[in-house]
Amino acid sequence: MSIIVTGLSKHYGQQKALDDISFELQKGGITGFLGPNGAGKSTTMKIITGYIPPTSGQASVCGFDSVKEPLEVRKRTGYLPEANPLYPDMYVREFLEFVANVHQLGAKTAGRIGEMIGLTGLGPEQHKKIGALSKGYKQRVGLAQALIHDPEVLILDEPTSGLDPNQLADIRQLIRDLGQQKTIMLSTHIMQEVEALCSRVIIIHKGRIIADDTTAALRQGGEGYIEVSFGEPATAEELQALPGVSRATAAEGHTWRLYTADPESVRKNLLQFALNNNRNILSLHSNSQSLEAVFRELTN
Repeated sequence: MSIIVTGLSKHYGQQKALDDISFELQKGGITGFLGPNGAGKSTTMKIITGYIPPTSGQASVCGFDSVKEPLEVRKRTGYLPEANPLYPDMYVREFLEFVANVHQLGAKTAGRIGEMIGLTGLGPEQHKKIGALSKGYKQRVGLAQALIHDPEVLILDEPTSGLDPNQLADIRQLIRDLGQQKTIMLSTHIMQEVEALCSRVIIIHKGRIIADDTTAALRQGGEGYIEVSFGEPATAEELQALPGVSRATAAEGHTWRLYTADPESVRKNLLQFALNNNRNILSLHSNSQSLEAVFRELTN
């Protein structure tokens, strides 16, 4: 396992920032780590990376304990915190060289700096001071410093904050490509980003994990609907009797919306219904519940 979190809790006086959470991330893939503000996301990431200790429980990266072996954890982890702390008076290349020296890259330093500048699209800004960069380019510098030592695990807290649409597409593709070789834990409030990048989602609320599943399974768990148009009239009673349909509402003409948590099963049942009752289906399409709707439902 790349990341193992077991019984993790963090208390600040009487406040429980984390309350006995556990999860594991296998090697490779991108996991979305979601939750409302104050849910405990950043606290969890800081504990995993060894920046703060837990009150109880354990976190490890690639087999190394974040409290007992923090340097080994940091060698294997690239971390982009939400605040993205940078040195505004340093030039981009100067800063990346500084970070490379911290990681003791030695003879690899120059090559890795050039590779990171190319990878994150910093070429046009590489000779500027960090303080003179736009927020989007500062995010790129933060991502470059997280990647420069070629870590096995990437922990990214709001990595696309401040990016324009073109930059957003580039960085999302970079994260997608990195997810094929590295374990990525991604925290963001942009649900479209999670749906585009993540195969698994963990949702934390008030310091506790309330959902942990694949993105597809979470969306199926919420109620979407199937819209179906028949050539002949149908009744609400016979449609609501189909397995998997929670309710049926009429739309225009002979069109119905069938609400369900299992659209695929209901589609099959609809086809069988049409066959058995000599009904013609003119159109049929699904509308699954969005991840944003599932998130709001769980955290409200």
